[in-house]
Amino acid sequence: QVQLVESGGGLVQPGGSLRLSCAASGSIFSITAMGWYRQAPGKERELVASITRSGRTNYVRAVEGRFTISRGNAENTLYLQMNSLKPEDTGVYYCRIDVIGGSFWGQGTQVTVSS
Repeated sequence: QVQLVESGGGLVQPGGSLRLSCAASGSIFSITAMGWYRQAPGKERELVASITRSGRTNYVRAVEGRFTISRGNAENTLYLQMNSLKPEDTGVYYCRIDVIGGSFWGQGTQVTVSS
């Protein structure tokens, strides 16, 4: 019954901002890491940002300084604050939560950056 649901995607102009959210349908235990992936047309899915159980964050070079990944305080939630968006950021963004023994994926949310 575990399900991840992303929200917050949409159409935004270059230089704008979006905040993506990922919420679990229920309690998920033994979380080891969480992350956001994206897939642009003609490209493979790539890891955009991740955060470990200890709070260590990592970003792909293309978004470093513009995106911020964070966790919900007392819930199984994940956020991605995206600022100074560029057309190259366009793609389907996916949430992933890693647990001991496996991982869970969201269905994806479309982000389009265009004038």
